[in-house]
Amino acid sequence: MDKSALKSEFLGYFGGNASGIRIFTSPGRVNLIGEHTDYNGGFVFPAALTLATTVLARPRADRKLRLVATDLKIVVEADLEDLQAGRGLKWGNYQLGVADELQKAGYPLVGCDLLYDDKVPLASGLSSSAAIEVATAYALVSLGAGKPIAIDPVKMAKISQTAEHNFVGVMCGIMDQFASAMGKKDHAIFLDCRTLDYEWVPLVMEGVSIVIANTNKKRSLGEGKYNERRSECEQGLEILKQALPAATCLRDVTAAEFEEHGQLIADPVVRNRVAHVVYEDDRVLRSVEALKSGDLVLFGQLMNQSHDSLRDLYEVTGKELDALVDAFRKVDGVIGARMTGAGFGGCAVALVRNEALEACEREVGAAYRAAIGHDATFYVSDVGDGAREVTA
Repeated sequence: MDKSALKSEFLGYFGGNASGIRIFTSPGRVNLIGEHTDYNGGFVFPAALTLATTVLARPRADRKLRLVATDLKIVVEADLEDLQAGRGLKWGNYQLGVADELQKAGYPLVGCDLLYDDKVPLASGLSSSAAIEVATAYALVSLGAGKPIAIDPVKMAKISQTAEHNFVGVMCGIMDQFASAMGKKDHAIFLDCRTLDYEWVPLVMEGVSIVIANTNKKRSLGEGKYNERRSECEQGLEILKQALPAATCLRDVTAAEFEEHGQLIADPVVRNRVAHVVYEDDRVLRSVEALKSGDLVLFGQLMNQSHDSLRDLYEVTGKELDALVDAFRKVDGVIGARMTGAGFGGCAVALVRNEALEACEREVGAAYRAAIGHDATFYVSDVGDGAREVTA
C-alpha cells in the first residue's frame, strides 16, 4: 500500500488537504474447507489474506457520502437521509447497505468522502464484497465517533452480513465477514457459524504454501444459484425434522442420522444438497484436527473430497473450477486442491510443496489454458490480520 499515492489520488477527487484523512483496511479471505456450511449453521475454516481493501476516509460538513474506487474512477454520491435510493447501483450498494444498517443499529454517522483501493480480485470467490463491507463499517463508525475508538469486530461482521441480506439481496452466511473482521496473521479460524464460537488455529505448514488460482470467470451470487442452494437446504431440513424434530439447522444432523433418515427426502437433488452439507461439516472437524497434529496429507485428502462433493452433490463448481482442480491434482508436490468460495467461477485453493511452486503454476496454467481457452491468475498469498485502522 502506497499511502502517499493514495492520499494524492484522494485529494485529486475530493480536494482539500490530507490532514483529516484516515485509513482503514480489511482483507479478503480464503476458505480452506467448509463450503456452503455457514448458512446452514455449520463449521468453516477460513483464513484472512494479505490481499485487502483499503479505504481512505475524511468527514464532510454535510450528510453526503461520496465514494470512488481507484480502478473505476467514477464518483458515486448518496445522502445519509435517503440511502435506499442507492439500491440499484452497480458499484457502491455494498457500502450504502452497510451505512444503512449502521444507522438502524444506532451508530451516529457523518457525511464523508471515501476512496477505495481494492486488491481483492472482484467476483473471484475471495470475498471482495466482505472486505469492502467490513472496511466501510470500520471507516464509518470511526468517523462518526470523531476519534479513534475500540470497535467490536464481531458486531461489524454481523452488520455487514445483514447489509448484504437486506440491501444487496444475497442471503450469505457469516463466514466471509467474520474472517475479514477477525483474521489473525499465520492462523486460520475454526468458526462455529451457529454460535460464533471460534478458535485461531496456527497454520504450521513448513515447506508448504497456499496457492490460489483464479479462473478469471467472474460470477455474481445474486444472479447465480446461491439463494437457490440455500432454499434447497431449508427444504431438506424441514423434511428431516419429521424424524429429527430437535434439529434447528443442518449442522444438527449427524452423518449417522442422515444415513438413517436421508431417504425421507424424495427429491434426489435436495437429498444431494443436504448430503454435501452434513459430510462437509464432518470434513471441517477432521481437517482442524489434522492440521493441529501436522497431518497435511490427510488435510489435503479432505480438501479433495470437499471439491468432489461440491462438484457432484452441490453442483457449484463448473468446468473452469473443475479444470483448475484437475490440473492441480496432476502435479507432483500438490497435497490437495479444491474450489473456494461460493463457486460458479472464482478461485481454487491448493496446498503446494514449495519446491513444486514454479512447476505447479507453469503446468496448471498450461493445462487450464488448453482446457478453457484463457489464462488463470495465480497468487501465493500470506495469511494476514483482519480489519483495522492503518493510521489515525
